Amino acid sequence: MPSRNEPHFPDFSTFIGRVNSTGHEQFTAARPTTRVGAEEFDAMRAHVQSLYSGIEEVPHSFVDDNGQVFDCVPVERQPALRGVTEAPAVPVDAPAAPGPRATPQSLPLRPQLRSDRIDKFGRAMSCPPGTIALRRVTLEELARRGTLRNFFRKSPLGTGQHPRLSPPVQAGVHKYAHAYQIAGNLGGHSFVNVWDPSVGDQVFSLSQHWYAGGSPVQTVECGYQIYPGKYGTTQPCLFIYWTADGYQRTGCYNHDCSAFVQTNSAWAFGGTLGPVSVSGGAQYELEVAWYFNGGNWWLYLGGTSASNAVGYYPGSLFGSGPLASGSASDVDYGGEVVDNTAWPPMGSGAFAEAGWQFAAYHRDVYYYPTAGGAVEASLTASQPSPNCFTCVVNHAAAPWNEYFFYGGPGGTNCS
Repeated sequence: MPSRNEPHFPDFSTFIGRVNSTGHEQFTAARPTTRVGAEEFDAMRAHVQSLYSGIEEVPHSFVDDNGQVFDCVPVERQPALRGVTEAPAVPVDAPAAPGPRATPQSLPLRPQLRSDRIDKFGRAMSCPPGTIALRRVTLEELARRGTLRNFFRKSPLGTGQHPRLSPPVQAGVHKYAHAYQIAGNLGGHSFVNVWDPSVGDQVFSLSQHWYAGGSPVQTVECGYQIYPGKYGTTQPCLFIYWTADGYQRTGCYNHDCSAFVQTNSAWAFGGTLGPVSVSGGAQYELEVAWYFNGGNWWLYLGGTSASNAVGYYPGSLFGSGPLASGSASDVDYGGEVVDNTAWPPMGSGAFAEAGWQFAAYHRDVYYYPTAGGAVEASLTASQPSPNCFTCVVNHAAAPWNEYFFYGGPGGTNCS
C-alpha cells in the first residue's frame, strides 16, 4: 500500500473531468511559461476529448515504473475503433522462419503487462480481459509541443524522415546507423537488442524496424526509444509510428491518434521496457515482426504466432499508396538519433566494431517477400556519420543468421 506521503492515484474520471472543464485562460494562468494560443489550445483539448470520447470511467488504471499513467480501455472503445461496427480483424501466424533456429545467447524481454507486477499504488500492472492499456495523453504533454501538428510529428525538430527514402530537408538533425535491403515485401523480422543510452539534453535515440515504399514515403515502424521530452523518462519505451505521406500531414506515435488497432493486452505502447542489456554482461532482446495479411499490417512482439500479434495498422490508412496493398519495397533496421548540435549515443553507445556484449545489434533478420514465405535478408550497411555511429553487417549460423552491430557515442562532430 502507498505511504501517507504517497500522492493520490490520478483516477481517470478526475483526469477527463479536468480536461473537459479547463479553459485556455485557466490553463495558461497555472502555467505561465506556456506559449499556446487560445485557438490552438482548443484544438488540443478537442483532440484529447476525442481520444476518450464516450468514456467516463475505465475498469482499471495503473502507473508504470516511471509514473506514466495507463488506462484499461475496452478494445472496441480505443480511438481507432470508436464508431466502427465490425469486430477487429483476427490475426494469423506469420510465415515460418527460413531454415532451422537455435537457442540464443541473449535473454528475451517478457511482456510489460503482467498480473504479478504491482505499481507504487499497489495496483496490478495489467488490464482485465477485453481491454487494452492506453498511455494517458494530457493537455500538458500537447502544450509542450506548441501545436497539435507538432505533437503528431515523429521528431520535435520538424518533419520526420526515413533513413534513405526521405528528401534531406533537415540535414544534420537526424543521424543514422542502419542496414537495409531493397525488396518487395509484406514485412519482416528481427531480434532487437535493448539498451538505454544516455540522452541527456538531446532529443531522442532509438532502434527500430522500418517497412516502406512509395514517394512520398509510406511506413510502418516499431522499436524502442529513449525520448524524455515525450515520455518523461530516460528509460527505453516501446513505440510504433506510421506515415502515409512522407511524415507531412499524417502519422502519430502509439495511440496518439486514431490509427493502430490493438487486440492484445500484454503490451503497452509508450511504456518502459526492461531489463536492459549490460556492457560486457547479460544481453536482452525483443523479437519484433510486421506481416501484411488480410489488408492489415500486423505487428508481432515476442514471437510470430497469432497469439503474439499485438494489433494492426489498417491498409486503408495508406489510401492508394503501396502500403495499402502490402507492396512495401524496402526493409530497414537500425538506429536513429535526433538533435541539432550534439547528438546522443546510439544503441549501447559503443561503435559496431566493439561486437558481442558491447555493441547493440539486430539478429536473425529476415523478411516476407510478396510471393509468400520468408527469406533471409541480405543487408547493406549504411553509416553516413561514421565519426559518431557505425554499422557492420555479417552472417553466421543460427541463432544469429543475418545480423548487424551498430551504434556509437554521438557527440558534436557527427559529419
